[in-house]
Amino acid sequence: MAKRDYYDVLGVNKSASPEELKSAYRKLAVKYHPDKNPGDKNAEDKFKEASEAYGVLSDKSKKENYDNFGHAAFENGGGGKGGFGGFGGFSGADFSDIFEDFFGDFGGGRRSSRRSSNNRGSDLRYDLSITLEEAYTGKKQNIQFSSSEKCNACKGSGSKAGYSPDRCTYCGGNGRVRTNQGFFTVQQTCPQCAGSGEEITNPCNDCNGQGNKQISKKLSVTIPKGVDDGTRIRLAGKGEVGTRGGATGDLYIFVNVRSHELFKRSEVNLFFEFPISIADAALGTTIEIPTIDGKKAKIKIPDGTQSGKQFRLKGKGMPFMRRGDFGDLYVQVKTEVPVSLNREQKELLEEFRKIDNEKSNPSIKKFFQKVKNFWNN
Repeated sequence: MAKRDYYDVLGVNKSASPEELKSAYRKLAVKYHPDKNPGDKNAEDKFKEASEAYGVLSDKSKKENYDNFGHAAFENGGGGKGGFGGFGGFSGADFSDIFEDFFGDFGGGRRSSRRSSNNRGSDLRYDLSITLEEAYTGKKQNIQFSSSEKCNACKGSGSKAGYSPDRCTYCGGNGRVRTNQGFFTVQQTCPQCAGSGEEITNPCNDCNGQGNKQISKKLSVTIPKGVDDGTRIRLAGKGEVGTRGGATGDLYIFVNVRSHELFKRSEVNLFFEFPISIADAALGTTIEIPTIDGKKAKIKIPDGTQSGKQFRLKGKGMPFMRRGDFGDLYVQVKTEVPVSLNREQKELLEEFRKIDNEKSNPSIKKFFQKVKNFWNN
């Protein structure tokens, strides 16, 4: 199959300037790059074709040979086989610039965004401890923490009044520096200006050229009802101020809900253990329990209730965050065996034991029947 004309591949004419050639190749390379088209053989072939075309047309001598002799200029080992693995004819600068487009497109930013990211203020963390009752109702909490704000003396520039930052002498104001590693050219953040592209030659006396100062901040935070232990609340733009025009970081509130002496929590449900006497469990009774909202609720305990029996109170648990409904409260009764009995109590229990029968204790009867069967087998 005959090769397509390199100019047709890139979609330019023979009079195209180096900049036009590079721009045309960039568009095709970004469109058909294998990382953007995984498993697409057609896209990979187009990428190779465009790379080969640009590898020839971007090289002055190879372009001249191609213009005079066409593809025949590179037959029999004459060069220009760039393709996916070669990129013949690329200069280090061209290669770096082109692939900067790839990373810019895939990562969402170019030089300006990287520079802004380098100057972005730090995120801050604040640990807030609240009670289960406060988690139920929600609350507003005033907090105090150390952060930074823009220096008033220099308005955040870092330079004395009347002065401006100079272009970084190490990177020439680009914020990044290139180093050659064999065939590849690698870009890195400038170590001198930390990517800002600027140097403070006349630093502000108030902030020592930082552009911001540490202060103690106070803030009112709204804790939503239903918040659970470990919940993280993000307050955008409430963190450290960025340096030299950089974006402000965020403040993260990490909520710790303290354990409760009565209630245990599992997501939106609450669990409560209520002790009752043997007499109440056997004869039945009505108990009054507290609820997390500070009120009371009554539960009827039927006669013959066994220890461990659980009763559900619908809607008496924790609220769902940002919803109007609630979880449930589960009350588990625990029968307590009496201790330190006096003489009269012991006599009554002895009398009860004498008149007790198997109908009163069906579980005991079943258990001993199983044991008897085991021995017999």
